[in-house]
Parts: sequence; C-alpha cells; structure tokens
Amino acid sequence: MDEQLRIVVVAPDLAPSDPSDERAVRQAERSRTLRIGLLEHGLNLVAVLPADPLLDAHLAQLQPDLVIVDAESEARDTLEHVVLATREAPRPIVLFTDDEDTAHVQDAMAAGVAAYVVAGLAPQRIRPILEVALARFAHEQALRTELVQARTALQERKVIDRAKGLLMQRQAITEQEAYDRLRRAAMDRGLRLADVAQRMLDAADLLG
Repeated sequence: MDEQLRIVVVAPDLAPSDPSDERAVRQAERSRTLRIGLLEHGLNLVAVLPADPLLDAHLAQLQPDLVIVDAESEARDTLEHVVLATREAPRPIVLFTDDEDTAHVQDAMAAGVAAYVVAGLAPQRIRPILEVALARFAHEQALRTELVQARTALQERKVIDRAKGLLMQRQAITEQEAYDRLRRAAMDRGLRLADVAQRMLDAADLLG
C-alpha cells in the first residue's frame, strides 16, 4: 500500500463531553488507537473530521484516497453522512466499530463500505485491513466500469441496427451494404460508427 495515500478519518472528538460515559470513553480510546496505528505505519493521515453536514465540503477540499469511519452507536448516521459526501466522487470506505449489531453490516456493505471491522482493533491489523479494502474497492469499480461499457455497447449496437434498417428500407440495399455505407461515412468524417448512425436517425426524425 502506498504510504502517500491521503487518508481521512471521520470520528467523534477524542475528549468525551461526559467522562462518566463508559461507551464514549471506550470509543475515544479506540479512535486514539486507530490514529496512532495509522501514524506508526507511516500512513498519511491528512485530517480527522466530524460527521456533520460540512463533511462533503471538507472531503471535496481534501480529496482523500480513502475514508475511515470510526463510529459506534451512531454508526448508521455517520455512514449516511459519509456516503452522501462521497456519492459524486466514490472512495473506499472502511468502518471500525464496537457495535456488534449485525443489522448494520448489510446496510454498510450496500452503502459501499469496503471493510467492516467490529471490535478487536489492534494497530498491527490496520494496514492489512486497509490493503484489502483498497483492493476490493478497485475490483468493484472495475466491475462497475465494465457494466457501464457493456450497457453502452448494447445501446450503440441498437442504434447502428436501427440506422442499417432505415438505409435498407429507404434505399433497397442489403444489411451488409447498409453497414458498409455507415462505416465509410464514419471513416470519411472521422467519427465513431455509432455517432454517424445516431446522426442519421436524428436527421430522419427531423425530416420525417
């Protein structure tokens, strides 16, 4: 993993407002352990941010490569903030929590969390967890890209087929001849075949 990756941690304040709140104190200690673990591994922790309505603006400004969410009872609310903040620019998200409510796991994964880690946070585990999260995120992004490309190719094929059908109908030529004409037009104009086909369909619709 590249140590120069820009990492942002989304976490509550390290100083609990109520020192008698055992859960808040435990969460603060875990958050401190996480930050120390990142620094001990030489990782580039650029900021620690609260999960508030300004989170998207802060992330847009910082442009992190990875977002770590450190949350407990409010994990779901915090995740909503992070997911909204990364919707336009997806980034790998890793969630560290002591909340053992498994109902949150499915929601987190559906929201795009690349790694969901419950309890047992040890500094030596941090780096491998982040490496797996980065690899999973890259794999899922590649799958999404392939899906978009497949859908685009299918749509373009439909446009080309419609254009060929129009040429065959109006000029009484074969399918191969229609395809050859479209291809020559594309080469002459330095355009993609699908773009020439779409322009022809647009012109036909305009002229009736």
